[in-house]
Amino acid sequence: MSSEPLLRLENVGKRFGGLTVLDQLSFSVHGGEIVGLVGPNGSGKTTTINVISGVHQADVGRVIFEGHEIQRLPSFRIAHRGINRSFQVPKCFREMSVRENVEVAATFANRGEVEIDGILEQVGLTSQADIQAGSLTVNQQKMLDLGRALATNPRILLVDEIGAGLNPAELGGIASLLTSLAARGIALIVVEHLLDFLNRITNRVIVLGAGRLLFEGPLKEASQDPEVVAAFIGG
Repeated sequence: MSSEPLLRLENVGKRFGGLTVLDQLSFSVHGGEIVGLVGPNGSGKTTTINVISGVHQADVGRVIFEGHEIQRLPSFRIAHRGINRSFQVPKCFREMSVRENVEVAATFANRGEVEIDGILEQVGLTSQADIQAGSLTVNQQKMLDLGRALATNPRILLVDEIGAGLNPAELGGIASLLTSLAARGIALIVVEHLLDFLNRITNRVIVLGAGRLLFEGPLKEASQDPEVVAAFIGG
């Protein structure tokens, strides 16, 4: 792992109207690292990855990727630079085939040669390659969403609630896939409520509460932190 972080957030703030959603948030992520992003509902987890990926722009603070500030770039520019994501609610092209969905993502990113069949195998959609994406189950659409992100050859992959609704065998497959991606040097930020799943793939979590960083460190220690416990159980 490089001594220099691949991504840094420095005092990032985001408001929607009168509501502060992120409050002076700072953390960093290195290449090849999986970081869990956890917190109660409304704590700012999805907003954090929306700001990193350019869906929203930070009101204050800096988002620095590979030494360059990106907080004012549109999302497609950020994707071209090497940050991509999956969504809690999958966003595939429903009328296109599974293969076409991945091909469009690869063409859009223009980040070198992409092995489409290899990506489909990784996400378990080889046998569905030629069917319409809209006919997939929700869980299969999640895998397609992840495959589309992988087709852009990301340096950082932001994964939003991919475990919800998956059975233990499917969770095991996703855990293996994410750890294999990290072994290739891809950094991952994983938003997840399934703490046992996170415990399988990472040693470091960032816990948010009301947009603030409450804790950063091993998941086991987070469960013993009074401020974290108070945030999850409401005081």
